[in-house]
Amino acid sequence: MPAAATGHPYDALTPDMVLDAVESKGYLTDARIIALNSYENRVYHVGIEDAPALVVKFYRPNRWSREQILEEHQFSHELMEQELPIIAPLRFGGETLHQHKDFQFALFPARGGHPPELDNLDHMLILGRLMGRIHHVGATTSFEHRPAINTESYADQSVEFLLENDFIPSSLLEAYETLSRDLLKRVHEIEKQFDVASIRLHGDCHIGNILWRQDNPSFVDFDDCRSGPAVQDLWMFLSGDRRNQTAVLSELMEGYSEFCEFNPVELNLIEYLRTLRIMHYSAWLARRWSDPAFPMAFPWFNTERYWADHILELREQLAALDEPPLVLY
Repeated sequence: MPAAATGHPYDALTPDMVLDAVESKGYLTDARIIALNSYENRVYHVGIEDAPALVVKFYRPNRWSREQILEEHQFSHELMEQELPIIAPLRFGGETLHQHKDFQFALFPARGGHPPELDNLDHMLILGRLMGRIHHVGATTSFEHRPAINTESYADQSVEFLLENDFIPSSLLEAYETLSRDLLKRVHEIEKQFDVASIRLHGDCHIGNILWRQDNPSFVDFDDCRSGPAVQDLWMFLSGDRRNQTAVLSELMEGYSEFCEFNPVELNLIEYLRTLRIMHYSAWLARRWSDPAFPMAFPWFNTERYWADHILELREQLAALDEPPLVLY
C-alpha cells in the first residue's frame, strides 16, 4: 500500500507567511495564530491589534480554479445579502480572493458557536427553515464553474483511483472489486431512475459547518458548494434508526416547506447520496495521503482493518439501497 510522502506545498506556509498575508490587507496582527480544524485547506484564527480577530483561509493549491473559488464567494455573498446567517469572505476593494506568494487566500470575520444537537427537534425545525431559505436562493440560477454531485465524480472516479493506486490490500482486493462493481451498477440505476432538479447547494452540511449560538445557527465553509438535489443538504442531519431519522426529517421538512417547496421523490436518493459520500470520502483520504497532515490526523486510515470495515460498510449500503425510502409524518 502507498506510503505517505514527505514534503508538501503547505510546508511553505509558515507562521510568518500567515501573518504577512493577513497584514497585506492592511491589518496589524498581534502574532496570535490558532490553527483551526481543517485539512483540505489551511485555516487559522489570527489576532488583530485593537480589533476583532479574523479567520484566514488558504486554499489548497490546484484544487479549485480561481473562477470556482470566486463563484463560491459570490454564492455566499448572495445569501448574506438576503439576510441569511452566512459567514462570507470579507471584501477589499470589491475583491474577496487574494494572492500571497504561492497561495490564494480569503479573510473572514471570526464567529463563535457550537454544533447543533441532532436529537433536538427544535434545532432541526430551525435548521429546516434556514435550509429552505438557502435553497430558495440557490434555485434562482445555476453555477457556471462549480461541479455537480453525481455518480461519476463521487463513485466511479473514487473506485478507479483506489484501484489504480493500489490502496486496497491484496487480501481484500477481490472482495472490494466485486462489491464496488455491484454498487456502481446500482447507483447508476438510481441516478437514471430519479431525475430530479439540480440546484446550488452548500454541499457539505455536517454539524461541524454550523455554528449554533442562542438558538441562531450560522453557516460556514461553502468550500464544497456544488450543484445537486436539495436533499443532499438535508440527509446528513439524519442518524440513528429509521424511526429517529423519520422524526428528524419530518421536523426539518416542516421548517423547510415554509420557504421552499420540496420534491418528495428526492427521499429515494438519501441512501444513494450516503453511498456516494462513503465512497468519495475514502478516495478523498487516499488522494490526500501525501499531505503530511493526513497520516497524523487519520492514523487509522490505509490499514487492513480500515479497508475491511469499509467493505463491510459498503455491503450494508448495497442492502440499504433496496430498502423503501423514508416517509414523512
